[in-house]
Amino acid sequence: MGNHALKYTPDLDETTPELTTRDTRIEITTRRRRLTSKRKPAQIAEAIDFWSLAGAAANVVMQLGWPEVGYGVMESKVESGALMKHPWKRARTTSQYLAVAVLGTDEEREAFREAVNSAHRHVKSDERSPVKYNAFNRELQLWVAACLFIGVEDSHQLLHGVMDETEAEEFYQSSKTLGTTLQVPEDMWPATRQDFDHYWNVACQRVVIDDTTCEFLNELVDLKMINPLIRLPFVNLLRFLTIGFLPPLFHRQLGLEWTEDDRRRFQHLFTFVSIVNKFLPKFIRFGSARFLMKDLRWRLKHQKDII
Repeated sequence: MGNHALKYTPDLDETTPELTTRDTRIEITTRRRRLTSKRKPAQIAEAIDFWSLAGAAANVVMQLGWPEVGYGVMESKVESGALMKHPWKRARTTSQYLAVAVLGTDEEREAFREAVNSAHRHVKSDERSPVKYNAFNRELQLWVAACLFIGVEDSHQLLHGVMDETEAEEFYQSSKTLGTTLQVPEDMWPATRQDFDHYWNVACQRVVIDDTTCEFLNELVDLKMINPLIRLPFVNLLRFLTIGFLPPLFHRQLGLEWTEDDRRRFQHLFTFVSIVNKFLPKFIRFGSARFLMKDLRWRLKHQKDII
């Protein structure tokens, strides 16, 4: 069996999660904000705004929580996409994937898929790797896509308030392309929001952060890969945001302190942001996603490298 076909998660129909959402999700108690924003349809396209990037570093930490993804990144032979050597390029590629998966056409998704595949062909374990992995493995890609969904949903609810069950289901159903833009077939994406919660809690049981990964991820939390002249003025805020977007499971495994007072300050920060957000023109709030799509279309038109 090739590494791309390895099975990592148990049969979900026969598995009862040992973890609960109290372990695997951040706690959001924000009520629906009728006064600060007009409620948009519960579609993921309405959540791909500037603020969805606030938890980007935390989302990478979550993705690397699966050992196979963690070592796939740490051992990657694709030097041009190395996270610690080229953080801005890696951030652009990840953000652009999110944008094209949600906002792109079928043709644009296909082009991006081919570009990612060309890089993923080199991401596979060898005899020295502590775990077996292959970037084409569908379960690994499903985990990464699930992390992306969690990140977007969390930032959206922090800004606009907790969605009810109907809204949450609609939001979730609009997010399938986060996985299907790569190798995850549609029938592999959990069918309902409740199914996703079950998958997520089971999948989080595989999060294992050893000493090597812990050191790597703590450097990521501290943004050590960014030039100090840029990092130092914002490091405290960015570290606070990164830790705030991480569920308790990751706090424990990384040895990060996060108190109830921290959680309240985190939510108060987004309450303030939601008020500011009301007065920002749409072209600013959604400017980053539009720029990334415009950049992608320019690269396609001029036959430039996409990633």
